[in-house]
Amino acid sequence: MCGIVAIADRDPRALVSAEALRAMARTLVHRGPEDEGVITRPGGGLGFRRLSFMDIPGGQQPFTNEAGNVHVVGNGEIYNYPELKAQLTGLGHRFRSGSDIEAVLHAYEEWGYEAFVRLRGMFAVALYDERTQALVAARDRAGEKPLFYAPTPQGLFVGSEVKALLARPEVPRTFDLASLDQFLTYEYVIAPRTLFASIRKLPAAHYLVYREGKVHVARYWDVAETPVRAWDAEEAAVAVREALSAAVDRQMMSDVPLGVFLSGGIDSSAIAAFMAESAKRRGVTVTSFSMGFRDQSYNELPYARAIAQRFGLTHVEDMVTADVAALFDPLVSHLDEPFADVSFFPTYLVSRLARQHVKGVLAGDGGDELFGGYDAYAAQALAARLTRVTPDVAWRLADRVAQLVPPSEQKKGALNKVKRFLQGVTSADHDLGHYRWMTFMDPASRRRLYTPAMREAALGGDVHREVREALGAYRADDAVNRELYADLRVYLADDILVKVDRMSMATSLETRAPFLDPEVMELAFSLPGHLKVRGSERKIVLKQALRGVLPDSILFRKKEGFSIPMKNWLRRELQPLMRELLSEPRLVRRGLFEPREVSRLIAEHVDGRANHAHQLFSLMVFERWADALEAPVQLPRVVAAS
Repeated sequence: MCGIVAIADRDPRALVSAEALRAMARTLVHRGPEDEGVITRPGGGLGFRRLSFMDIPGGQQPFTNEAGNVHVVGNGEIYNYPELKAQLTGLGHRFRSGSDIEAVLHAYEEWGYEAFVRLRGMFAVALYDERTQALVAARDRAGEKPLFYAPTPQGLFVGSEVKALLARPEVPRTFDLASLDQFLTYEYVIAPRTLFASIRKLPAAHYLVYREGKVHVARYWDVAETPVRAWDAEEAAVAVREALSAAVDRQMMSDVPLGVFLSGGIDSSAIAAFMAESAKRRGVTVTSFSMGFRDQSYNELPYARAIAQRFGLTHVEDMVTADVAALFDPLVSHLDEPFADVSFFPTYLVSRLARQHVKGVLAGDGGDELFGGYDAYAAQALAARLTRVTPDVAWRLADRVAQLVPPSEQKKGALNKVKRFLQGVTSADHDLGHYRWMTFMDPASRRRLYTPAMREAALGGDVHREVREALGAYRADDAVNRELYADLRVYLADDILVKVDRMSMATSLETRAPFLDPEVMELAFSLPGHLKVRGSERKIVLKQALRGVLPDSILFRKKEGFSIPMKNWLRRELQPLMRELLSEPRLVRRGLFEPREVSRLIAEHVDGRANHAHQLFSLMVFERWADALEAPVQLPRVVAAS
């Protein structure tokens, strides 16, 4: 696991500064605390920071080919590295190390841009090709590893995180207020946007080529192209079980011990079960890591403990409390962009806990998007049936009545579910499908919140464009798979995987996601949607696949999600921080949000008349993030396992 940077000068004869590369790379020391390397050539240069997993003595980057004219740095793991190395050696390529990233170099030499589709893993790579004077970069299929780029008049800057690009004075820091509007709508920014007008996110499954001052971006793989088959249900369950077991075994590849994030839900429990099986064959042990809550409606520790005990894992756990307020400043600063999915707090804490014992973990991310685990799928199916027979005016009336009832302090609960369902039905465009329940500010709310200047800058475009594009890009006649595809492309890539990558890397911990193995993803999208979601039933084929592997108490309990009681904390422990960050003088100085409207949201939330936690926390994150641009806050050093 590494942090990577690259510079391509617009003038192919100019020698890139090694010190400029080092300065960019050193902003990523948390991603690679163990080693640093740079290489400079006329027209381009590469830099990296290393956290070593494979070929610890010989895996220093950058790597250079035999002819000395193609160079690579990479972040991540290539799980089919042994097969690639054997094939490329047979074709005459010579390897100087046992590093999986060196295989990327020779694969690019052999197959050009087609090499990326041959890689099975999680990765972000950058190559400088002196033969064509081109900088080439690529990301893995699901987007587990990040990559950002900034075209400027001087050339192109590339980095694993935004902070590496902002280390260069050539990269402007101007906010993109349309992206801010999207952040407040979804709690994250969707690729290729960022909060900076000058910086772009390379989307998952894409590669970039910079040559002669021009950037070309192209997709190299799309799971939407997987044909749907008429699977027998039992045959499908067997195939899913075998594919997931094989993916876990592949991702156990490491020269250092690995652990597992364990929530006690289906996905992480399945990974733990298959890890225990693989570990037994390999003669190694597995440690599981979990976080709990004193609020029992959020706490899943008993389920995690039961799974750890069942599979003989060494189990380590801790509790999340409202003391996370002390982490607010450093974590928001570290995130580079505003990001308001509150589960980044427990994700950081469980990563910090794990890093005290291991260098890397496997996790269950991707199971919901591939096999249909979210409440929004059931909400969309129910709404599709009910809205055909119930007029819109009746839904709006029901929503107004429901909003008069104070929300419950519980995590979900029947009342909270009804209120959220009615909000989704009435407040968003129907063509957004299940994303109606995955947005947190409707157009009317944003108009009330924004100052005239902010409205003029932010509300002219389509805040939902990327979601609509994702929903429309899946062409097969399968409504469930269309929803899952959009979530794989948008919600997973730009919320879930961003949270996991940034928070784990903040502690120098590598995370791996076997559900996002290409074979598992392609298998999942070859299955018709009715094998995954049917009415209120979800993850049907996955549950069938795990019969006999996991106990029924895990397979058939309700999904909880990895969240925290932020709505309650904002009324109590975090209220002073909220009032500080959203004070009238601060808001007036920024000039983006109406102080009177923010005060109304705060008063209604604190009094318990409404739940505005999503809106208020998003505003808090933005305010602290904008401050941190001027004076970044450093994360505390983690006591790390060797």
